[in-house]
Amino acid sequence: MASFLERARELLAVPSTADRPGELRRALDLVLGSVGSGFTVERFESGGKPSALVYRDAERPRFRVVLNAHLDVVPAPPHQFRPRLDGTRLYARGAQDMKVSALVQAQVFRELAGGLPYPIALQLVTDEEVGGRDGTLHQLERGVVGDFVVIGEQSGLRVVTDSKGMVTADLRATGRSAHGAYQWLGDNALLKLVRSLDNLLARYPAATEEVWRTTVNVARIETPNEARNQVPSLAEAWLDIRFPARDADLDGRSAEEITAYLAAFCEPGVTPVVHHVDPPHHAGRDRPEVRGLQRAARNQGYRADFLRKHGAADGRFYYQRGVDAVIFGIGGDGQHGPDEYADITTIAPYYRALKEFLLDLGTMPAPP
Repeated sequence: MASFLERARELLAVPSTADRPGELRRALDLVLGSVGSGFTVERFESGGKPSALVYRDAERPRFRVVLNAHLDVVPAPPHQFRPRLDGTRLYARGAQDMKVSALVQAQVFRELAGGLPYPIALQLVTDEEVGGRDGTLHQLERGVVGDFVVIGEQSGLRVVTDSKGMVTADLRATGRSAHGAYQWLGDNALLKLVRSLDNLLARYPAATEEVWRTTVNVARIETPNEARNQVPSLAEAWLDIRFPARDADLDGRSAEEITAYLAAFCEPGVTPVVHHVDPPHHAGRDRPEVRGLQRAARNQGYRADFLRKHGAADGRFYYQRGVDAVIFGIGGDGQHGPDEYADITTIAPYYRALKEFLLDLGTMPAPP
């Protein structure tokens, strides 16, 4: 554990945010270095974001299991990239989400990949926090295939089989500029935008407690105005929409259909623009791999019950291709916040559970 924590501190000290491509590469190389030699390493790059796929064979096979981890983090003040250990908590940006789990996956891969009776892969990406399209999705579009995926996002050794879908969209308002003292000569785009947002939030009020329903986060409102005494002619709002399966208005809808749906909330002169639509993620709870993960975690003293995630993860890209993916990772708290930490008491149990799961899977018949 002492040597593992030293490696974790080194990785956590890397400010691997989306705007620092050199640090993304440094984080990737650190984890690849911990895997060691003797494996095939395929490197990918898309949109300036590097990723890698590691496996034992000379040629890439169809993998029985893919261990997926992201090494990018959201921005943080400099002090959060100076890891500190306080009791059983390892504090740092990315400690819980999800560099520590990534290192555990790399360690398990290093120890088992060469001897398992089936092929596994370690998939390392550096863009999950900004959408995942240049990492996991990019690799899938280039032919990476697997039967089952374990994503090491934080879960406290619970098994996540469901997560929400995601819509990223803007509301864009147009009006007519005028002097602020002569409002009747203008048409305030910002006021039209605010009324449209009020309409939308009346349907989807801000959640004040955990609820499994559709939520709308208004992330930014802006105008190009540089003068206080000017009626704004343009205004824009950023929306982050998360929705569960079976939301009849959003689930299974195309970007064009969702655009039309959002338009119904908008005042004249306000137009929705949908950038991305990703479906909810779901994995079958009765499949042998899911039961095997639960059994392995319970053997470590954890309940290993099912958990639903409100945030999206890269498992949705596998789900769109008919591949079951689950989230299974260490414990901790505070992801994306000022006090993010990994619970180091969960590291060894997570390591042992992953190993047991992969070893036991070798006794099960492969899917057709």
